[in-house]
Amino acid sequence: MEVETLPEISREWMQETAAKGTARVELENRAAQGLIIDHLQKGFLRCSFVIPPSASDTNGKWQVGAIATIIDIIASMVIFSETGTGRGQVTMDYNISYYSSANIQEEVEIEAKVIGNKGKLTSAVVEVKRKFDGELIAVAKQWTASNEFRAPWMKQPCKL
Repeated sequence: MEVETLPEISREWMQETAAKGTARVELENRAAQGLIIDHLQKGFLRCSFVIPPSASDTNGKWQVGAIATIIDIIASMVIFSETGTGRGQVTMDYNISYYSSANIQEEVEIEAKVIGNKGKLTSAVVEVKRKFDGELIAVAKQWTASNEFRAPWMKQPCKL
């Protein structure tokens, strides 16, 4: 039996998020639908994304809330590729700077990398660029903390 590497596990999770929907993560699935992973390694992710009509504002541009959602998803994915911790990641700081916009049906490139990993604290930076001319659309920086909180109503494992 072959052991999967962390980037392979990350790729499976990301492709599942982009391909199918569940009620629990409907917003994630809708925002990431059509996301194509171009390159993935530990702590680094590059994706291509064609902006869907559902992400449009009233002017036919990519809505800033939709940009923030896809950036949050990508940051979580790249942090998962570095740490292997998918559950229990809590966003501590999230900052986005918008520089320009993109039209619906335009292709963008999203590149993310982990820039700091201090045990339970991990930081990632995400850049979104227009694919055909490389114009910067947005840059985000996100810090997350690993939280092993278990709610009291969750079923605890048996000690027997």
